[in-house]
Amino acid sequence: MEYNPSDHPRASTIFLSKSQTDVSVPNKRVREKRKSLYINHHHGGPVRRKYSSCSTIFLDDSTVSQPNLKYTIKCVALAIYYHIKNRDIDGRMLLDIFDEKLHPLSKSEVPSDYDKHDPEQKQIYRFVRTLFSAAQLTAECAIVTLVYLERLLTYAEIDICPANWKRIVLGAILLASKVWDDQAVWNVDYCQILKDITVEDMNELERQFLELLQFNINVPSSVYAKYYFDLRSLAEANNLSFPLEPLSRDKAQKLEAISRLCDDKYKDLKKLAKKRSVSADNLAVVRWCPAIIS
Repeated sequence: MEYNPSDHPRASTIFLSKSQTDVSVPNKRVREKRKSLYINHHHGGPVRRKYSSCSTIFLDDSTVSQPNLKYTIKCVALAIYYHIKNRDIDGRMLLDIFDEKLHPLSKSEVPSDYDKHDPEQKQIYRFVRTLFSAAQLTAECAIVTLVYLERLLTYAEIDICPANWKRIVLGAILLASKVWDDQAVWNVDYCQILKDITVEDMNELERQFLELLQFNINVPSSVYAKYYFDLRSLAEANNLSFPLEPLSRDKAQKLEAISRLCDDKYKDLKKLAKKRSVSADNLAVVRWCPAIIS
């Protein structure tokens, strides 16, 4: 029995599987291009990897509870890129609500070959970053967005492609922002970001997205953590490393305080478990005696 990766913590995420799909030379070229983009993005000179030593410990500022916003969005954009690039060749059903030709996001004319050219990772990143920046969404919301996107693809049995990726991503972000963030962004707020889209269109997109998810918007913490760590694995495989900084005294003290707090909680739970185990009175105590074999 195969589990749905967006529902079950043990099922492998689809985006990670698609990113590892070896299409021989083309896929190698993509990885080399990613590497060159990574190198060109950083300052001049040789790219040197930072290693921890006895005197200095390097850590990034991204954790499962507080991910780095910029790099999480980059990783999510890369995951969507691999979804589009390594989609099924035969193609699946294209639902009208996600078709950009039928429901354009801007008044500018949609090119006749809009469904032929795969978007670059940079284009996907700019689209997602614009929405997150304007709506002031969190990095956790980006991870939930990817969960909803993969859940939609599996539940509705559709593929994300050049013709529908923008509206699928928009619908996933819209839903994730309402479920995850305390201060939800209203549909009319997205109409202020995407000037040419109507509230009615946003409402219909949200309604159909929910129906295709069978109203399953629950994201267990174990599934969320799996997606976070798989995104980190994707980043590492594509030379999109999270920025490392030396561990400062202040940060070390905070980590120590958090560790001590978790340790205290564990000790309290352990004591509570012991009390519960001996709470019954007048129980016969089983004593083990050595067996005498004659």
